[in-house]
Amino acid sequence: MRKSILVLSALALTATSCVSKKKFAELEAKNKETQDLLNTATVKLNSCLEEKSGLNASLAALQNENENLKKNNSDLINSSKEMTVLTTKGAQNLEKSLESLREKDLKISRLQDALTKKDSVTLALVTSLKREVGIDDPDININVEKGVVMISIADNLLFKSGSYDVSDRAKGVLGKVAKVINSKPDFECMVEGHTDNVPIKNAVLLDNWDLSVKRSTSIVRVLQNDLGVNPKQLIPAGRSSYIPLAENDTPENRAKNRRTRIIIMPKIDQFYDMIEKEMKTMSK
Repeated sequence: MRKSILVLSALALTATSCVSKKKFAELEAKNKETQDLLNTATVKLNSCLEEKSGLNASLAALQNENENLKKNNSDLINSSKEMTVLTTKGAQNLEKSLESLREKDLKISRLQDALTKKDSVTLALVTSLKREVGIDDPDININVEKGVVMISIADNLLFKSGSYDVSDRAKGVLGKVAKVINSKPDFECMVEGHTDNVPIKNAVLLDNWDLSVKRSTSIVRVLQNDLGVNPKQLIPAGRSSYIPLAENDTPENRAKNRRTRIIIMPKIDQFYDMIEKEMKTMSK
């Protein structure tokens, strides 16, 4: 390109001496046109070089993005596989949990059935006792407390004051109670003796503990020996004056507290063995 310019310049110098001014002007115009073309070409070349550089940068960015996409795609595939495994395990664990819940529901249902059956038997027992013993006697009270049947008999119906000898009148009432107990061989009968808080001590009795225990054992002996109750069903207990029905502040209240309570209940060990067995099974 530079050689062409030099040639043109030489021609121009020669032209000053051997060509006309018109010819020289034409040559000079062509030289300028050539220079302009050269400048334009240079600008376009630089522009192309810059565009190429930009395209190379874009290509590198696209290649980098493509690599990232490939990596992300691979990660997604791996994650998908892991999620599939986790979902499968989750479904298996959920099925096991549901099965466990179904088993526990069944066991709870069995326990509820057992309790319902016990309540039904208790209600039938109360009805039977009230029919046998009667409900009009103010000295005899039959009710249900904490799931067991309780018969409370005033001491004036069972014993003379300060005595633990069972009266003949009491044996008539105890005979009716014994009839119900004998019809329930799977039940137990606890006989509790209760006193007021007036101290007692004589040649036979040491204190109210002694009196309450002797009264309960006297009734147990009558039930066993005279009325044919299985002794395995009988439990004597003395409570002294420590579980009063009323304050021991009047003769009437002290009379209420002097009583014998007969508790008829399912054999507790069998009932709770069954519940404990079910609860242990449920906890597994």
